[in-house]
Amino acid sequence: MSVLTLLGAGLTFMAFVQSTAWIDPAPHRVQLIPVTDGVQLEVLDFGGTGRPIVLLAGLGNTAHVFDDLAPKLAENGCCHVYGITRRGFGASTRPERGYENQRLADDIIAVLDALHLTSPVLIGHSMAGGEITTIGHQHSDRIGGLVYLDALGDPRDWPASDPAWRALMQKLPPGMGQQSSSCGSQSSTFDGYRVWQRCREHFAFPESELRNDHATNPNGSMGEYTGSNQALRLIGDGEVKRDYTNIRVPVLAFLELPRPVDIKYLRDDEYHPKNDEERDAMLAFGGATKAFMDRWISNLTEHVPQATLVNLPGSGHYVFLTRETEVLTGIRAFIAKLP
Repeated sequence: MSVLTLLGAGLTFMAFVQSTAWIDPAPHRVQLIPVTDGVQLEVLDFGGTGRPIVLLAGLGNTAHVFDDLAPKLAENGCCHVYGITRRGFGASTRPERGYENQRLADDIIAVLDALHLTSPVLIGHSMAGGEITTIGHQHSDRIGGLVYLDALGDPRDWPASDPAWRALMQKLPPGMGQQSSSCGSQSSTFDGYRVWQRCREHFAFPESELRNDHATNPNGSMGEYTGSNQALRLIGDGEVKRDYTNIRVPVLAFLELPRPVDIKYLRDDEYHPKNDEERDAMLAFGGATKAFMDRWISNLTEHVPQATLVNLPGSGHYVFLTRETEVLTGIRAFIAKLP
């Protein structure tokens, strides 16, 4: 085979790869915004008109986890929607330091300044609740409202740090931790992983999220998670107790309160206690978990008594993916009532 033939074959292959390369279908504009020396954050602009909304992902995710929700929020003049990927993840810069709660909150303020956003509503999932709480505590004059997406958990009052809670967890029936075999094994393709995830978790990440926090192997399959493990550890070390004092803006919180361990409340795919001993163990664990959640809620409502709480039974942690319609409806109603 001649050199020209090999060259032609190589060019044909490269053209094929380029033509089949995955393209993010989400309707957003991507930009990198400097927040401090040498650090830029990926910011997604989903467009829309009206009050600005800023979406903040949970630990380990990027702003692309909102690629399904955000365009729907931007519809019908509700709001102008943005998403921010925190440092250490996705396309944002991955410095060796700067992962404490205060620095992460300051990063968000720097983005608000760069975009010239007036009275934005900050919407945080999971650990982003800590960042938006710090901003609400320090800068209520800069924002229009706060929305917590299963994000009231206090890292300094956390169940796993309590020996009594861990002891009750050890008494749970072993079968509770087993996933249904009907979902099969985890797929190595992006599409297949989403099918598997939907079967097992009852939701699936947008494919753009998977492609922004996982490598793509040469054969197109899904590779390893690419988020910074150092960032994951340092963020945990840099968390602070939630301080809701001085928050002077409306607050909306979506959460899932523990449900009674009763067969009539359990889904078919959930573990059902086989006897009274298992049921008692599950009740004790649920009660201990609820005690933590009750304290988290009390900490919020003591300082923000007008906060609106929305319980979504069976929603799980990714409430905006499992109960999208209710979350969209709740956020739109919340936005409509703001001054």
